[in-house]
Amino acid sequence: MDESNATCGKRLASIGLENTDVNRQAYRTLLVSAPGLGQYILFEETLYQSTTYGRKMVDVLVKQNIVPGIKVDKVSLMPHLRGKMSTL
Repeated sequence: MDESNATCGKRLASIGLENTDVNRQAYRTLLVSAPGLGQYILFEETLYQSTTYGRKMVDVLVKQNIVPGIKVDKVSLMPHLRGKMSTL
């Protein structure tokens, strides 16, 4: 699920669907609702997105005892870390 909107759009296009908010929501609802898929790293949009039936996607995962995560793409030098890199 760590797919940018553009990558998600490619998956949708492969089955003849447009890359719209509604179609991405339906696709991701299908993924989070499928039993037994295991771990999830979420794209930022998905972190705040609700399913097509109105529940937060994160809540659906937590109810299945899955702790969702989010990949961080930005790195910064943090003064309190004495020159070490930290993700934002």
